[in-house]
Amino acid sequence: MSIAADIQETKKTGMRLQVFMSHAGAASRRTAEEIIAQGRVTVNGSTVTIPGTRVEEGDIVLLDGRQITPESRLLHFALNKPPGFLCSSSDPQGRPLALSLLPKNIKERLYSVGRLDYMSCGLIFFTNDGDFANRLGHPRSELEKEYLVEAAGPISDAAIEAFLDGITIEGEHYKAKLAEKISRNSMRIILIEGKNREIRRVFSHFHLHPVVLRRVRIGPVNLGNLPEGTSRPLTDAELKKLNRGKYGNSN
Repeated sequence: MSIAADIQETKKTGMRLQVFMSHAGAASRRTAEEIIAQGRVTVNGSTVTIPGTRVEEGDIVLLDGRQITPESRLLHFALNKPPGFLCSSSDPQGRPLALSLLPKNIKERLYSVGRLDYMSCGLIFFTNDGDFANRLGHPRSELEKEYLVEAAGPISDAAIEAFLDGITIEGEHYKAKLAEKISRNSMRIILIEGKNREIRRVFSHFHLHPVVLRRVRIGPVNLGNLPEGTSRPLTDAELKKLNRGKYGNSN
């Protein structure tokens, strides 16, 4: 459903709180449900912890004490994240945030679509479009993510075969769509689901240490020659492919 349709629906019956939050650029719908359950959202002064609560036109919604309202424009950025930057809106330890690398003149509240861990680098999307984030972040999207990994030592054939066949580590199952050796110490990996720290956990299981872990593609969007630490808007053609579910390689 489009923002215009959602807002029109709000005038009739109210909008679900997580939908309102996604259109306000606060989070994807799925993440918004978690935020609501944490008691961080108030509606007209009352804390709401139940996702699905309806928000009427004119209601005042606060997230962490800050009022949020639906965005008038939707933004979609590709960032080449360097190592040593956190994909979060804040950090109690004061570590650098990937958000700080986006254009300074943007007033909208942006958030990442998925994550790259602190020491990983490469392509990541930032947006205030909750529908876009929710669609790409859902497992059923089967969104391909391609990585180039350099290890501190030689990568064994056993590690590659296990990743391709599927391997369970500490109760979590990991399986790559593609894992192929490029050189003695480097390989190319394509993931679909992309569980938290998946590559690092599989490498650690085989006593390997990734010196460089770089994401070079998300669906049809390639990192290309985007300089590290800089961003660019996603093109209309890229957005069209992503919105049509074209999640494989653009080639």
